[in-house]
Amino acid sequence: IPKCIMACGKLVSMLVRTKVTNYLEFKSIDASYVYRNGKVYKVPATGGEALSSSLLSLFEKRRFRNFLMYVAKYDKTKPETFQNHDLTTKPMRDLYEHFGLEKNTREFVGHAMALRLDDSYLDEPALATIEAIKLYCYSLDRYGKSPYIYPMYGLGGLPEGFSRLCAIHGGTFMLNRSIDKVLYDDAGRAWGVQGDDQVAKADIVLGDPSYFPGKAKITGKVVRSICFLNHPIPNTNNADSLQIIIPAAQVGRAHDIYVVLVSNSHQVAAQGKYIAICSTTVETPSPLDELAPALAVLGPIMTKFDDVVDLYEPTNLADQDRAFISKSFDATSHFETTSLDVLDIYKRITGEALNLDVDDDDDAN
Repeated sequence: IPKCIMACGKLVSMLVRTKVTNYLEFKSIDASYVYRNGKVYKVPATGGEALSSSLLSLFEKRRFRNFLMYVAKYDKTKPETFQNHDLTTKPMRDLYEHFGLEKNTREFVGHAMALRLDDSYLDEPALATIEAIKLYCYSLDRYGKSPYIYPMYGLGGLPEGFSRLCAIHGGTFMLNRSIDKVLYDDAGRAWGVQGDDQVAKADIVLGDPSYFPGKAKITGKVVRSICFLNHPIPNTNNADSLQIIIPAAQVGRAHDIYVVLVSNSHQVAAQGKYIAICSTTVETPSPLDELAPALAVLGPIMTKFDDVVDLYEPTNLADQDRAFISKSFDATSHFETTSLDVLDIYKRITGEALNLDVDDDDDAN
């Protein structure tokens, strides 16, 4: 499932920390866009972009620029940068109001920059959102075009890189084998997996919910359309790769709609062909109709493949049955939520949080 990687986000920190980046090559995504009133606009993330953006009115440009300057200077370890705002208690809604930001500006800041999943963040302490905006801007500064990167030759390079690293440390692989079932002892503890007539033993077993029937619950559904195009998405300056976020409020929904576009620039499609993946969390009995706003911005579609899948999250007690289960991939077009799940699994296995401290000058190739 194609997802963008925040250039300075948790996933990159994990890849650098584990040295998997030694086996990967990344290229930046060309641009990040947000949807408003049926059109897409580039997300402004610097003072200069704010002043030139058609997304903002004349007076709103100055207010947004002042907000970005505050975010850039804010340091939770330096009280002199707080400007009398205690972000550990002040709701994000109040901070927006202090800077006089309009409703539409709050939409793209919260959903396209801070990557908030819904509007509940408005009534939560502002610190987490401000740090998310800082991460977005910092990631943009590192690569210039957008805050996102994507592996050359596709996301398959991620498991390939980990498998190479695993092999170096003595890992064993069972190739061309399906997993028929997870094996448990009489006490209900996982001790291995069976594929065809072969068994692999392990102290713990990790996997997604599809391998553990009865140990996960359905929490919702996701609808996706994989669309093949022979042209860039209109009104995006002929970008070869991009992300578009359609804020839920723009189309009368509770959940955002996401679009990721990749192409030959990342060596994942033939020359002149483009792959757009549209996704959202299902809210109605007609899930494919919910993607209509996203499909409308793509222009003519050569062909598309639709899918509606259940979302699962584990219900087992992994410390008892030694089965460590991930959550299903959600509808988002980025890895930020998935990265949190990976960190949670690591902590459940080891009992301690993964140290992601890496040199700021270390990054993907």
